[in-house]
Amino acid sequence: MALPKPSLPPPLLFLLLLLLLLPFAFFAPTANGTGVFRVHQKHSGRKPGAIEDFKAHDSGRHERILSSVNFPIGGLGSINNIGLYYTQIGIGTPPKNYYVQVDTGSDLFWVNCFTCKLCPKKSTSGMKLTYYDPRSSKTGSLVQCGETFCSSVYTSKYVGCSSDELCMYKVVYGDGSSSTGYFVTDYIQYDGVSGDHQTEPINATVTFGCGAQQSGDLGPSSETIDGILGFGQGNSSMISQLASSGKIRKIFAHCLDSSDGSGIFAVGDVVQPKVSTTPLVPNQKHYNVNLTGIEVGGTFLRLPTYLFDDGANKGAIIDCGTTLAYLPDAVFKQLLNAIFKFHQGLTIHNNGVFVCFRYSGSVDVEFPKVTFHFEKSLTLTVYPHEYLFQDKEDVWCVGWQNSGAQSRDGKDMFILGDMVLSNKLVIYDLENQVVGWVKHNCSSSIKIQDDKTGEIYSVDAHHITSACTMKTGRFTSLLSLIIMMYYLLY
Repeated sequence: MALPKPSLPPPLLFLLLLLLLLPFAFFAPTANGTGVFRVHQKHSGRKPGAIEDFKAHDSGRHERILSSVNFPIGGLGSINNIGLYYTQIGIGTPPKNYYVQVDTGSDLFWVNCFTCKLCPKKSTSGMKLTYYDPRSSKTGSLVQCGETFCSSVYTSKYVGCSSDELCMYKVVYGDGSSSTGYFVTDYIQYDGVSGDHQTEPINATVTFGCGAQQSGDLGPSSETIDGILGFGQGNSSMISQLASSGKIRKIFAHCLDSSDGSGIFAVGDVVQPKVSTTPLVPNQKHYNVNLTGIEVGGTFLRLPTYLFDDGANKGAIIDCGTTLAYLPDAVFKQLLNAIFKFHQGLTIHNNGVFVCFRYSGSVDVEFPKVTFHFEKSLTLTVYPHEYLFQDKEDVWCVGWQNSGAQSRDGKDMFILGDMVLSNKLVIYDLENQVVGWVKHNCSSSIKIQDDKTGEIYSVDAHHITSACTMKTGRFTSLLSLIIMMYYLLY
């Protein structure tokens, strides 16, 4: 029996089939549970001559960390333009992709908005920049001052703003740069773990900043991206919002590969490899941990007593948004003396940015490893090839930096960034107020437990796809199905 001929012309019917089936290529069923972000490093590897860029990046960042905030929006971070790790996340309905920095040193999740003044138009890195427009999203809505989120961010009633006005944010930094905007609520999409080496898009409703005006270093830049994904402890952070909605437990981890710039940023409970932890210092804005000692080649340094005192900036800050490692002046000088103790014949010079020296041997053989000791006997070992950078042939420079010398107000801060955190699985367990780490190949697998089912799945850094990105295999199957149906009908 012959099939009846379609009443619509072939091209029109083909178009209708495409429109009906195309959404299935983009979306998978909404799920709850563990989430994973595929992270990339904007400038992967430590190339000769590139360390000046790392220092400039950190210098601008720490000027902001050390300065004040006009309103208590829950974070003091900013977009980092050099050496940062970023991920791609979907926002809105239908979703659009945005490149955002993954940052544990700040709280607020924000992207450049369509009304933004002096925002970057393009990036030389090849990433397409996208401005968020709440009007183009079916699920987007503006946040007003009378809503719970606004009062939770400000910890009290927003003075001078009536309940039906927009909930605004404004941050002014010590270097003169600023970010101003308003809060919006919309769907985001990220990858949920659905099986061994398998993910599917997960929807979650999140409130974030819509950047309406940037100035100073936050304005136009050839190295910028769409925004920042803050994973700090404040109420406005991504981890806090997802946890309060019941989507996840308040636990996340990152594993950053310094060799190829890849890695994993996982929301959920990592069960393998096993990680030892140390307590977080209470009542701190950042992820501060108690330092008990620094060992250089078997000899312990004398640490300044204020590192153990109560108050702001106690201990050391763990921050994946910083590229290098910054030590208080007294610690920095002792550390360098201990490193060069057995190399008195070296000619050491300052190139204007770093302490450098000429050396042709193996640095891992001739220079000491540095071991940080923390509360609960947790240690962090940094090898010479990790804290020494080859600037050019036979010229090496020291990655350790003097935080007192680089800050405008002379404050001594202890910040451990990617120089010491890379190639380690770092766990942030905010439910138990601990962090920890273990050396790990960040291009290999970790095992993560689904909070809803209890199942344990392997997650591989190279198999995690960006949220809201069409899967090649799914798209190919869709086209094959449409072509097959076309030929069956005609």
